[in-house]
Amino acid sequence: MNRWHRSFSNLGRVRHIAILCLVTAICVSCSGGGSSNNASTNGGSGGASSGSPGGSGGTGGSGSSGGTAAAATDVLTFHNDLARTGQYLAETTLTPANVNATSFGKVGFLSVDGKVDAQPLYVSNVSMNGAAHNVVYVVTEHASVYAFDADSNAQLWQRSLLGAGETTSDPRNCAQISPEIGITATPVIDRGRGTNGVMYAVAMSKDGGGTIHQRLHAIDLATGAEVFGGPTEIAGSYPGSGANSSNGVTVFDPQQYAERQALTLVNGNVYLAWTSHCDQGVYAGWVMAYNADTLAQTGALNLTPNGSGGAIWMGGGGMASDGTSLYLLDANGTFDTTLNAQGFPSNGNFGNAFVKLGAAPNLGVADYFATFDTVSQSARDADLGSGGAMLLPDLVDAGGVTRHLALGSGKDSKIYVVDRDNLGKFNGSSNAIWQEIDGQLIGGVFTTAAFYGNVVYYGSVGDNLKAFPVSGARLATTPASQSAFKFPYPGTTPSISANGAQNAIVWAAENGSVAALHAFNAANLAQELYNSNQSGSRDTFGAGNKYITPMVAHGRVYVGTTNGVAVFGLLK
Repeated sequence: MNRWHRSFSNLGRVRHIAILCLVTAICVSCSGGGSSNNASTNGGSGGASSGSPGGSGGTGGSGSSGGTAAAATDVLTFHNDLARTGQYLAETTLTPANVNATSFGKVGFLSVDGKVDAQPLYVSNVSMNGAAHNVVYVVTEHASVYAFDADSNAQLWQRSLLGAGETTSDPRNCAQISPEIGITATPVIDRGRGTNGVMYAVAMSKDGGGTIHQRLHAIDLATGAEVFGGPTEIAGSYPGSGANSSNGVTVFDPQQYAERQALTLVNGNVYLAWTSHCDQGVYAGWVMAYNADTLAQTGALNLTPNGSGGAIWMGGGGMASDGTSLYLLDANGTFDTTLNAQGFPSNGNFGNAFVKLGAAPNLGVADYFATFDTVSQSARDADLGSGGAMLLPDLVDAGGVTRHLALGSGKDSKIYVVDRDNLGKFNGSSNAIWQEIDGQLIGGVFTTAAFYGNVVYYGSVGDNLKAFPVSGARLATTPASQSAFKFPYPGTTPSISANGAQNAIVWAAENGSVAALHAFNAANLAQELYNSNQSGSRDTFGAGNKYITPMVAHGRVYVGTTNGVAVFGLLK
């Protein structure tokens, strides 16, 4: 991996989703090791339901530990929910009528100490020093966590996750995350844990002796302090004779990996998955689980235990979940075309595959799909795992059967839709899956699709943003609408704001020497409502950063940059 709605025919369903989103309060329970630098404080509650599997702030857990219930306005995880749909259904301020160059623009900039590769997160009504704040949380590649007041843009606190005497990691001879590696992955928040709610984040660092560390941190939302005894040093082993193995055991080597894909929190476990550095060195496909209350490891899985490769990239997207299982796209690596009696790879190597995992403590492959040409894909670095996975809500097919579907895409520019009850496994002559759409995406996919109102939105490399309506549990084979603008590498991961079934807007970030935020009418992507470069320098925010996913909350749109977060909203 060297690089990374138009149809509103189901408005009744969407209105029902919106009502659920506004009334559902999800409480979850969950916990950590040595500390880092002190937190300076000035100085909670949770997540917007998506109407899709695993929707509700992404916590996906049950049982409260005494924290505050999740609020519908919160954004607690990458792309808003566990299904990774990217929809924010509680937006009452921004509409297609007022998002234009006259009324809408850049209203602030949150300055930080490094690149912002992770999506910002938002938590409403967090109590700090006796006052309630709506808070935007930002993490940086300089290994810092920031809390900003979402109404005033004032910094509330900042904390470094580096240990004493440590620096951030160097780029490991790879330009993909550069010039330093600190916090790359989007954290996940559970406001039902601890006293004030907790953010889980992974930081990479280097100590004075040159040793690389990866640590899982649990951070109090109100103070920035480590909780649950954190952080915990990340390590792992798994039976196998493949990459970095000895005496029949493969071992996780922290220096060979970056935590790029967003953290996932399901039923009291925080899930991590790891990329390599430019496909260099000796590496495999690692997934790990940690108890959210104790930060003790509850599972470690190597997806290529008797081979190599198979890192988890997914364009920075997070593993998707229906609250029971987890779904990911694994990148180029060893895949055994010889299958056992159950149809699984004979040596347990799942490189370059769409994988369904059982949850911890039974972390393991429950099902999978590999393309008929998976081996040649890996050989030519045209792998499936460059893009992210997304789950669709329950859909009824033409025969009246309810289908549980997921989709994902990679460098071959095809949209793969799989049945989560039977992903399709491997067949050397054909792809035995629910649906495959060829020839509609111009470039490879290094992003995650979005879903709203029975429409799937895709933004591949060098391509228009495209809308594929869903009917009878199948995507349209051609887009119903598309943007006039084509998004350069790495394409775009769209986000959607709406007030339930009304006022839907698709937001998309453009990478480049001069970046831009675009807004489109979700019902017709040919109608661009706004872009940040159309008013001279008024709304510009500098060079692009390829890991940008816009976050919408509370009448504002937040876009990560190389040195902060640009804030957009209605102009005074």
